[in-house]
Amino acid sequence: MIEISHLSKRYGQLLAVDDISFRVEPGQVLGFLGPNGAGKSTTMKMIAGFLAPSAGTISVAGHDIQAEPLAAKRLIGYLPEGAPAWGEMTPRQFLGFIADIRGLDGALRARRIAEVVERLNLQRVLDQSIETLSKGFKRRVGLAQAILHDPQVLILDEPTDGLDPNQKHEVRSLIQAMAKDKIIVISTHILEEVHAVCTRAIVIAGGRLLADATPAELERRSRFHGAVSLSCADTPALVAALRALDEVAQVEVDPQDGRVTAFPKAGKPLFPAVSALIRDRGFAVDELALESGRLDEVFRQITLPVHKEGVRR
Repeated sequence: MIEISHLSKRYGQLLAVDDISFRVEPGQVLGFLGPNGAGKSTTMKMIAGFLAPSAGTISVAGHDIQAEPLAAKRLIGYLPEGAPAWGEMTPRQFLGFIADIRGLDGALRARRIAEVVERLNLQRVLDQSIETLSKGFKRRVGLAQAILHDPQVLILDEPTDGLDPNQKHEVRSLIQAMAKDKIIVISTHILEEVHAVCTRAIVIAGGRLLADATPAELERRSRFHGAVSLSCADTPALVAALRALDEVAQVEVDPQDGRVTAFPKAGKPLFPAVSALIRDRGFAVDELALESGRLDEVFRQITLPVHKEGVRR
């Protein structure tokens, strides 16, 4: 497992990471969420051994990242923000260089390079200089080097940054396939990434850990959890009928698309009552959905108060 205990990082007067603790176990895909400047990348760099913490400890599979750095780093694959690489190299040369550093040789070296090239669809750019590649292909080369030695732990900082929708789907599928027997930590500010691949999410802002839960548990904090959204040609009549239901606490109409959202009273299931209302009154409804909750709303609710406090010192 990865075990983080009272981790802090200070740059002069700026406290970038402020006394955070958590652990991650095999089979978990942890989404590390936060606004820009929250301390996500700094924390990822410390876990990967790239930055030394100002205080606290990091243990990777029982190896302290500072006391046993080589033993810990052998178990880690790291994709930094921006996927830095030598631009004059080709992907083939770069992956060969990484294989040498990782101590891969012979048949294993050739097999692992071939596997990651195929997994990330790098065949057609394998002999093109990295500096001429698109942002998406550079990202894929960076991910290829991170998984080349088949590590137990993957630290991925914005893994789908710069990828088109098809490429994002491919990378997310790859992460899901690898997650069965690995620890994967993904830093992101893209909330759809959490829905797509994460089994757990940590929210950080102002360098502080503010929430640690499954995506579903976070969604249940949303005021939209259990709400019913629908659209209908006769919006005024629908709104009036919904407000008359005993299960409804509040009704809102989106000014942009006219979608109606009914919010339940505490402890009262709303969907059956709304469905019965539509059937009995004969409303011509175009869309009807039970809301699980909105992660973007919960994210703002958690992080905005800290953002308004400003810089931690």
